[in-house]
Amino acid sequence: MKTKAFLALLVGLLAVGLYVGTVLATPPSGLTTSTVARSSFEPLQISGESDPPSAWHVWMKTHGVSDFYVIDNKIAPGGTTGWHSHPGPSLIYVVAGQVTNYLADDPTCTPHVYSAGEGFVDEGGSDVHMLRNNGDVQAETVAVQFLQAGATRRIDEPDPGNCHF
Repeated sequence: MKTKAFLALLVGLLAVGLYVGTVLATPPSGLTTSTVARSSFEPLQISGESDPPSAWHVWMKTHGVSDFYVIDNKIAPGGTTGWHSHPGPSLIYVVAGQVTNYLADDPTCTPHVYSAGEGFVDEGGSDVHMLRNNGDVQAETVAVQFLQAGATRRIDEPDPGNCHF
């Protein structure tokens, strides 16, 4: 009987946790997201270098199957992606307009502004961030995301309370 009561309590706590996580999540506004491409790859071990080799080198190694995405985000003026994270890294390129990246773990809410032609890296994992379009024209980003196969591409996160918009 104690085991059944414990299991019922555990299920109840999990349900409350999921409910609270959903209620506290900060949904996007003014955001249109399109998946341009998605493909799965078997484990990778890629290496490349320039001539001369000391000038540039790249190395990528994955364990297990990976899902790679190309995502197009259009953010209306005043729009936001909402606070979110990704389970893997993303290379983000600003195609049009300007976006401001805010980091949840930055107590000063320092704005990181990127304009068309610039790019930045979202390391993923526990890094929670939000993009905002503080401009008066539509902003557009293209992101290349590297994820473990089957992982949820985007995880909505609660407002960390460090940015007061």
